[in-house]
Amino acid sequence: MSSTSTSRGVHDLLRSAPPPPSAAPDGSAAGWSAQRTLPLRVELVRQWKRRRTQLVLAGLALFPVVLAALFARNRDAATGGTRFVDLATGGAVNFALFVVFASSTLLIIVVVALFCGDTVASEAQWSSLKYLLASPVGRSRLLRQKLVVSYGLALTGLVILPVSALIAGGLFFGFGPARTPLGSVIPAGEALFRLAIVIGYLAVSMLFVAALAFFLGVHTDAPLGAVGGAVMLVIVSTILDQVEDLGPVREILPTHYIGAWVDAFNDPVVWSDMARGAILSTAYAAVLLALAWRKFLRKDVLS
Repeated sequence: MSSTSTSRGVHDLLRSAPPPPSAAPDGSAAGWSAQRTLPLRVELVRQWKRRRTQLVLAGLALFPVVLAALFARNRDAATGGTRFVDLATGGAVNFALFVVFASSTLLIIVVVALFCGDTVASEAQWSSLKYLLASPVGRSRLLRQKLVVSYGLALTGLVILPVSALIAGGLFFGFGPARTPLGSVIPAGEALFRLAIVIGYLAVSMLFVAALAFFLGVHTDAPLGAVGGAVMLVIVSTILDQVEDLGPVREILPTHYIGAWVDAFNDPVVWSDMARGAILSTAYAAVLLALAWRKFLRKDVLS
């Protein structure tokens, strides 16, 4: 190669050279689109491969099996009362209801907070968040993809728990009509439909927990801080809800209607408290997510 190939005059010719075939008219790579970055499938695979995800979902599947085995071993010690725990060995649906009742006050809350509070904070902790944004992935798109996947995994756990309880309860206690704490008997088919209502209501009522954990997750690079903070605030709200001196203030607490799903097994179904709980949870979630978006769009993720 001649020495003139490196002269300034030769390099100046590059300014008027046509773009390569692989480049778009604006200079960007051909086929590149901001809407194609970080697809849901990629984020789902990334989250699914994490040991945390696999252990949590496996634990939710095994928990009812272990519990059913313990109940079956001590079945003769049943008290014959009308509480959910007393009716747990009455059949598959009754056992699933007891598992949901026992888990909804803490276990399900922890699972939702874990998935939704960890998803952004863990990326910040690993120092991979800035590289995702440099891909480039838009900030709003990154938050949306992570929220959809994390809450989707939380809902997966929410479904796995009662389904596993139904299977374990059927194997240990048989399939049959469900007995309610009110003393009524509901046919198996209708009882399954009402159990689906319970799961649907819990999915909506957990929106507040998911949004709270997500909101805390964009404020910190400590995943345990986001998860623990969300769980602690939910527990505080639950404790305040037990203070009757607060009067009507209790009705605006985000956890006031968290147990309203039991009304699905009244005869007929009572929808009023579940409707109020769904509206309250959705309203809190909307505010918290808006604040999370506002914070993240202005956040310096390069520090």
